[in-house]
Amino acid sequence: MNSMTGYGRAAASLGNYTLTVQVSSVNRKTLDLTVKLPDSWEALEAPVGELVRKFALRGKVHVDIELTGDKGSAAATWDEAAAADTFKRLAAFAAAQDVPFTPTPELLLQLLNTQRKGSDVPDAELSRDVLLATLEDALRGFGAMRAREGEALLVDFIKRLETLSRHVAIIAERAPQVPSGYRDALHKRLRDAGLELDLADDRVLKEIALFADRCDITEELTRLRSHFDQFSTLLKASAEVGRKAEFILQEIGREIHTIGSKANDLTISQNVIELKNELEKIREQIANVE
Repeated sequence: MNSMTGYGRAAASLGNYTLTVQVSSVNRKTLDLTVKLPDSWEALEAPVGELVRKFALRGKVHVDIELTGDKGSAAATWDEAAAADTFKRLAAFAAAQDVPFTPTPELLLQLLNTQRKGSDVPDAELSRDVLLATLEDALRGFGAMRAREGEALLVDFIKRLETLSRHVAIIAERAPQVPSGYRDALHKRLRDAGLELDLADDRVLKEIALFADRCDITEELTRLRSHFDQFSTLLKASAEVGRKAEFILQEIGREIHTIGSKANDLTISQNVIELKNELEKIREQIANVE
């Protein structure tokens, strides 16, 4: 089981440049992938996405691929003549439009950056193998972090599942006593009202039988235990867990709600509240599971 939160980083040399790849993710119901690449490497976005999908099934995943070099090599890539020509044409255009032209250092830097020579930038296809190898290194670290967090979540889920089972066991032990308690309470109310009806009276027996049928939770308890078993098995699966787990938790919630609506007993009601609280904590955490 993997968490949807992860981070990985790797770097490699590429000519006069350093290639740095960072992969990060947070939880999301589906796989939402964004890739930031150098402009001339846009053709590599498809193979990058294909490799990422081997490591992540769900989550908002961002891949940041960056090429950096020393200031000298960066400056050498500027086409100063082309930038100067662009500057002159921009000044002439401003004058023709009768617009004040006051260049700033930021404007000059922008002009230089738009007139970089591309000869020193590594070719996209020639860099493909190095990029994908570096990305895979980053994804291994990314996957390892998601697996570690997934193991921590698994331990927490198992403990909470044991807590749910304890409360269900208390309810199951108490449930058969509820009709007899109702019978005694009914008899007391009849006596207090001055109605000396025998508990063997057909009317009393019918009332008790109807009550016992209304508050019978045998089926709900059976389904709850089945859902617990399914959830426990799913947590140990190597495939995607999150979506299936959310469905099972939804079904668990239905059974707990039904038990609560049928319960006419303080002990059962108290344990239903504890079940709902614990289930909500599991739901919050399962949102982080891939």
